[in-house]
Amino acid sequence: MAARRFIIKGRVQGVGFRFFTVQAAKRAAVGGTVRNLPDGSVEAIAEGSLGRLAAFRLEIERGPSYAQVTSVDEQELQPTDRYKSFEVVY
Repeated sequence: MAARRFIIKGRVQGVGFRFFTVQAAKRAAVGGTVRNLPDGSVEAIAEGSLGRLAAFRLEIERGPSYAQVTSVDEQELQPTDRYKSFEVVY
């Protein structure tokens, strides 16, 4: 089990990015959360195997069709095993 915090920058708010991220997490079978940040970026916290996290990252680097991802910063976190699903946090 591994955990990562992703900060996604670019045109990622107002384009369905959070919904896309939830769907990407389901496809990759990772748990966690996604939320908009005040600076216009999006934060995703994800837990799962390293392979599943890599698959998740590939999808969020692409984003939905109206998004324009310019960077994805990744930070390693200590896994908590508290995420049983993936959801939007407001």
